[in-house]
Amino acid sequence: MSVITVENLSKVYPVAVKNTGLKGAIKHFFKRSYRYVHAVNDVTFYVEPGEIVGFLGANGAGKTTTLKMLTGLIHPSQGRVQVAGYQPFRRQHAFLRQMSLVMGQKQQLLWDLPAIDSLKINAAIYQIPDAEFRQRVGEFSEMLALEDKLSKPVRKLSLGERMKAELLAALLHYPKVLFLDEPTLGLDVNAQAAVREFLRDYNQRHQATIILTSHYMADITALCKRVILMHQGALFYDGGLAELVEQFAPYREVMVEFAQALPEEKLAQYGELEEVEGREARFILRREDLTQTTTKLLNQLDVVDLKVSDPPIEEIIGRLLHQGGFAKIESS
Repeated sequence: MSVITVENLSKVYPVAVKNTGLKGAIKHFFKRSYRYVHAVNDVTFYVEPGEIVGFLGANGAGKTTTLKMLTGLIHPSQGRVQVAGYQPFRRQHAFLRQMSLVMGQKQQLLWDLPAIDSLKINAAIYQIPDAEFRQRVGEFSEMLALEDKLSKPVRKLSLGERMKAELLAALLHYPKVLFLDEPTLGLDVNAQAAVREFLRDYNQRHQATIILTSHYMADITALCKRVILMHQGALFYDGGLAELVEQFAPYREVMVEFAQALPEEKLAQYGELEEVEGREARFILRREDLTQTTTKLLNQLDVVDLKVSDPPIEEIIGRLLHQGGFAKIESS
């Protein structure tokens, strides 16, 4: 039985249309007209207990809106949603004890208080006995390497430590369904790796179901075997990560720093130039052209530094959509 059921889910926002000028303002005051924005349009998918599912899409694709409907923050315009046997928008107490939402750009910890004080508040809200509270804080703080950090005011924690403490607070009540919206946003490489390892361990220990959105492909590849891809509010792909990675494989991002600034016209001769800022340039290259192009750059130009990596996931998704790449996946 699916722990998350989403059938024909849609969210439509009415947006008032106002003409310019005094006449338009008067008409808007007495009789408003609206246009309708489909943030999410007829989405259907199912998630089984214990799955870790990557939820992907460019900015504005409808990912966060969908997560908000799954967690009960907003009411769907139409369709059926069920999480852990509950309808999220009813926000029943039993449902709230089963799930948790972590958003990388939001915080629940009180800024000027030690993190442990916020954890005690959460323990009181979820009616966690003192002995269990101490056991859970000890377990999670050890897993996250936070043992000596929880007594510090939150404002004195580094970004990575603060994000780990946010995760600890969100998981204190042992939720069975966890929604993560950019949990590693802004973290350094070591902190990202620590968060991924913690989430993998939590999933294995508690058989928790996790929905993960991230712009970092490393988060998805490290944790998710299955991905759901949205574009312009609609579901474009739901399946194995391996097939989607094959669509990413042709492209690599090359960041180059030169000894001096060079004109774009000259740099464009070496490949698909995405961005130039001062002495730095960013190229998107096909994998088969990577060795030849980087060799030419190093031999023909005064290169100070060169770095090859995966392009930002939202950029590659946009590129594949533009080229019709997902039609190949769906028809395979």
